[in-house]
Amino acid sequence: MGKNLHMSKQEYSNYVDKMTPNSTLGIDMVKAFIVGGIICCAAQGVLNAWTAAGFDKKDAGTLTSMTMVFLGIMLTAMQIYDNIAKFAGAGTLVPITGFANSVSSPAIEFKSEGLVGPGGLASKMFSIAGPVIVYGITASVLYGIVYWIFTVL
Repeated sequence: MGKNLHMSKQEYSNYVDKMTPNSTLGIDMVKAFIVGGIICCAAQGVLNAWTAAGFDKKDAGTLTSMTMVFLGIMLTAMQIYDNIAKFAGAGTLVPITGFANSVSSPAIEFKSEGLVGPGGLASKMFSIAGPVIVYGITASVLYGIVYWIFTVL
């Protein structure tokens, strides 16, 4: 161990190259793109099914969102969504199913702690999604103010 403290720059560079894992960024991006695309295509299929069932565009869109949230929660409860996320990474975060997963996963994990309290389901449910919601609301208010200022002036 003491020998490593007196390495030359070249020896250190070789050591870092040897210890650094190979980047899989390209493969990870392809997997995220494909799986995210599959989720979005599935949502389009659900939308088409609700439309074919006779619902207008607005109601079919609402029912599609509800269906995809339900599927995200169901797959999370069955521990399938997490396996998909391990494979696809960010490809599962962007669609609405990713939001459903981020809310339901802590809820499922902490259900044995009770409904309320510092370790209970209600407090843990938004531990992951809470900051996203806060940022989204804050950003939308700020963007709305900026838009209002530019439309008034």
